[in-house]
Amino acid sequence: MRTHLFLTALAATSIFVAACGDSTGPTTPTTVTDLAATPVGTNKIELTWTGTSGEGYKLERATGAATAFALIATVDALAADGMQTYTDSGLVVDQDYSYRITSVVGNLQSTPSASVTTTACAACVNITGDITSSRTLFADTVYKLVGFIHVANGATLTIQPGTKIRGDYNTLGSSLFILRGAKIDAQGTADKPIVFTSSRLPGERQPGDWGGLLIVGNAINNRSGSVIVEGTGTDGSAVVSGKNYDVVYNGGTTATDNSGTLKYVRVEFAGFAPVVDNEFNGFTFAAVGSGTRMSYLQTLAPLDDSYEFFGGGFDIDHIVAFETADDMFDMSEGWVGRMQFLIGINTVQLTPRTGAGFYATDMEGLENDGCNGSGCDNGYDTQPFSIPLVANFTLIGCGKAQCVGPSGGHGMMIRRGMGGYYVNGVVARFPTDGISLRDQSTYDRAGATPTPSATADLQMLNIYFSQVNNLLFQAPSASQFALDPTANSLTLAPAADSASTLFVKIPQVGATPTDVNDFDFTPANGAAIATGGLTTFAGAIATKAGSFASGTSYRGAVDPAGPKWWQGWTYYARN
Repeated sequence: MRTHLFLTALAATSIFVAACGDSTGPTTPTTVTDLAATPVGTNKIELTWTGTSGEGYKLERATGAATAFALIATVDALAADGMQTYTDSGLVVDQDYSYRITSVVGNLQSTPSASVTTTACAACVNITGDITSSRTLFADTVYKLVGFIHVANGATLTIQPGTKIRGDYNTLGSSLFILRGAKIDAQGTADKPIVFTSSRLPGERQPGDWGGLLIVGNAINNRSGSVIVEGTGTDGSAVVSGKNYDVVYNGGTTATDNSGTLKYVRVEFAGFAPVVDNEFNGFTFAAVGSGTRMSYLQTLAPLDDSYEFFGGGFDIDHIVAFETADDMFDMSEGWVGRMQFLIGINTVQLTPRTGAGFYATDMEGLENDGCNGSGCDNGYDTQPFSIPLVANFTLIGCGKAQCVGPSGGHGMMIRRGMGGYYVNGVVARFPTDGISLRDQSTYDRAGATPTPSATADLQMLNIYFSQVNNLLFQAPSASQFALDPTANSLTLAPAADSASTLFVKIPQVGATPTDVNDFDFTPANGAAIATGGLTTFAGAIATKAGSFASGTSYRGAVDPAGPKWWQGWTYYARN
């Protein structure tokens, strides 16, 4: 009897041990591998993935390419395998969102899925071909330029305030051209600027991600022959929609030509080079006529110039250039426009997109030329001369020689027969010198005398220079000239008057600004630039300025007692 009971107990124990030994416990949930995110409707993104029976899910979201994910929803355990959906709503139009999903069974969780990122928009539209009839781009839609897009055939491209247009990073050279006879009507507002930017996510963007905005008019340029926009023609001369065909800009005859209106427009991370050393710019204006009007424009991190003007002439005011890879403002080939309130600042050399081009070796604040190269039938003296008005400008360099290249670092490069009226400016942190006034033809525009003449085609008046290697002008030589500082009110600041003391707030040399709030270009209280301006224009300057521009008691782009006009619509980031 005792033996029987013992065997029975032993058998039961053996069964229990065997059962425990064969068990592996609950199975780890399956990691989702096919999560997708698709914009649907207005302010909504639909998530889809393949679900597994018996598993629930945690859905998480981050803004942009951030890694700080937050829980937005949970899904109960599924009754059966199959495709699952979840709609995330109430999102911000034009904002990028990242998502990931984690599978859950009881207290066990899978590793999170790979994140997916998309943009919240009522619709996301690719523009893949030329625009040959009038079209409107709407603020509730995110547009992507895929290829070289030309507005042609007399069409007008209208862009609503707040619209975002992205240059396709995956299509080398994606860009927007407004050709002769066509127009652009892009009038944003301070709270709803129109933004052209890279298709890459914040944190990944680089100079040269896409091509930029190019406007071609029918005004006068001083080069003869057939001159095409730099970088065009890599796909030949035949007009093929969406391809990079030749775009000719010289030979125009209508000084009053109208290419449209730009207002509160930003161009970011542009400047791709279709041809080596022929990068596009942030904004390119080729033979654009005086019927055109532009105000409140900004560039950020272009891989060539921020603004380049080839001939023509129109009124432009309140323009900003952040982190330019070449010249902040470049004018040539008979440019006769009028400009007032310009801000340019560089703090660093960013890393360009691979294969997009290179930083310049001669970066300047202004690089202004008359005529040079083919089609300049009378050399530097080819007419019409380049004689712009540039009033109230603030140009701040990075302060380091390695930022500007071995041939750069001049605050103002005026050469090759260039004229113009440069008044009420501030030039700071250019490590070579304040002004390089080159060649006899250029000096002749000033009357071939260091003292000012009210009738001269080249006048530089009431400009303040700080941290320019203690050289107001590049050392005079057979090819370098200088003007009389006192007679022209050109002031070289004392060493104690560094650039950082002149303004309410600008980053120190070598600092890393993080957003636009790190900049305040208002003259500091008591700063020398808060006064000393040319208050009354006279002679040729007054004639040129007309009713467009007037003198100021201050120097630089911002009135110490006026509005901070760049705030609210400009943007700063390094990537």
